[in-house]
Amino acid sequence: MVTLNSRLTSLLSILAAFTLPTIGCGSDANPDGAHASNDQNTASAAQNAQSDGVRAAEDRGALQAEVDRSNPEPNSLEIAGAVPIPVLAWTDCADGFQCATAAVPRDYSHPRGPKTNLAVTRLPARNAAQRIGSLFVNFGGPGGTAVDSLQAFGALLFESLNERFDIVGFDPRGVGQSESPIDCQLNQETQGIYAQPFTTPERLQGFAARARNLVDACVRNNSETTLRYASTANGARDMDTLRAAVGDAKLSYLGFSFGTFLGATYASLFPGNYRALVLDGALDADQYINRPSEHLLVQTAGFERALDRFFEACAANQTACLGFGGTDPHAAFDDLVARANAAPIAAAGDDPRPVDGDDIIWVASNAIYAKQLWPALAQALVAARDGDGTLVRQRSNGSYGRNPDGSYDPGLDRYFALSAIEQRYTSSDVETYLDAGKASWAMFDHAYWNTGYSELPLGLFPVHAQGVFRGPFRTSASSPTILVVGTTYDPATPYREAIRLVAQLRNARLLTMQGDGHTAYGGNSACIDAAVEAYLNQGAVPAAGTACKQEVPFEQFQLQARVAVNRRAALSALRANPAFVRALR
Repeated sequence: MVTLNSRLTSLLSILAAFTLPTIGCGSDANPDGAHASNDQNTASAAQNAQSDGVRAAEDRGALQAEVDRSNPEPNSLEIAGAVPIPVLAWTDCADGFQCATAAVPRDYSHPRGPKTNLAVTRLPARNAAQRIGSLFVNFGGPGGTAVDSLQAFGALLFESLNERFDIVGFDPRGVGQSESPIDCQLNQETQGIYAQPFTTPERLQGFAARARNLVDACVRNNSETTLRYASTANGARDMDTLRAAVGDAKLSYLGFSFGTFLGATYASLFPGNYRALVLDGALDADQYINRPSEHLLVQTAGFERALDRFFEACAANQTACLGFGGTDPHAAFDDLVARANAAPIAAAGDDPRPVDGDDIIWVASNAIYAKQLWPALAQALVAARDGDGTLVRQRSNGSYGRNPDGSYDPGLDRYFALSAIEQRYTSSDVETYLDAGKASWAMFDHAYWNTGYSELPLGLFPVHAQGVFRGPFRTSASSPTILVVGTTYDPATPYREAIRLVAQLRNARLLTMQGDGHTAYGGNSACIDAAVEAYLNQGAVPAAGTACKQEVPFEQFQLQARVAVNRRAALSALRANPAFVRALR
């Protein structure tokens, strides 16, 4: 949900602080004490769930096809041949990277009409003689930057793949360094999509007004043209244009989180134009775009499950958790939230505002994006328990994108606006979201803020994108098999979404990581990394049912002299939740 800016390059020294043991891919070790039986059962049950998902996807796909015939979109396969291919004038720009600007059609149904400019960066392959081509990467969002992120940590995260691939990223429309980046100019903590105080049935005052103010600010402060043409489908069309611009006959792609929706859209629109697609941390593409409230309910349940996993690990490993909560960290957490709401906890440092229960919940919900962040969460909770809210304040500010001068990074603005322009919200009735929020409050102890009440601005948003693709998300049997990677306890894109995406795409293979955190590739598991790299380099599809153990321990970290492997492991945390990591100063 957040973006990364260039200031994060200074954090790489911090990232050396994590350690990785050597554990085989098939190891049964469970160093955290959290329940492991479901990991094995989930992977083994994938085949049955997948067959059920195929039948459901077929039924829904047939229905969606009828809907789409009444609301046709441009035929991207026909348009692609008529699109002028931009010339990329590469210049050196940052530590071995090259940068360029690509002028692409604003509207692909008029490919020779007005253009929009996209920022592009690449890290050339180290082994030019064995070069395969370009590997396009997307770190998620919607609204996440690729250019700043790739330049900040791409050389290390993709060190192995960079041997034979140019690593290429582009900022999607309305994002980062591309033309007219979205910025609603809001205080994210008090005015944004996840503003505090979080709305509850007991705290409804100003609920509708705050939602309308958010919508009005985003419409007032941004180009309607940018919003209207910033659909994910246009992002896929842009990526195909850039594929041609870098001289690749077929696309190679690695997408994380929301980047899996971009990849699934690309595969559906251009089934003959890719050689390898990896979709890591997969969304249920049909649910995300057509039934977003269902998607957020599933995600919210994933947040709660992941927080429970942290509490279980804390109870089993009090040394790693610094003694927080003893035998019942869950109860200790809830008690801490209640005490902070009754009497906010003093903080020091550059921003000494006291922290309340909402701050603690927000920090915990962001920390569970990566298992590598569990030690930092334990540190913050213990300090708050002992009367010092400084770490919670720092990490809450980081997750909201608060800058030292009190302004805010627009990452959450972009997440909101780019979701609102294309997700199918059919109601603008306040009562609909009051009912949904009340239900979420009843169902979820901590992550209730993620669905229901927070969706009202999405339902009210008046600008709707052109050129949206709503499915069916399906590729050709003659196309290369897509590799979908799912993590069994992923909080943001729960594992069953990966199973459902495999079913929707039909010609796809599921690779499972048994573990925690959002997405898998890049230092979580040597087994996962090897499988992904073999697929991208050689086209080797893992055997059906392949499952790998996560190899990230839960332990308080220490600085290491040998940092290369450790930093790469920590970078998976940076990629999963860059704003939270930014606060680990």
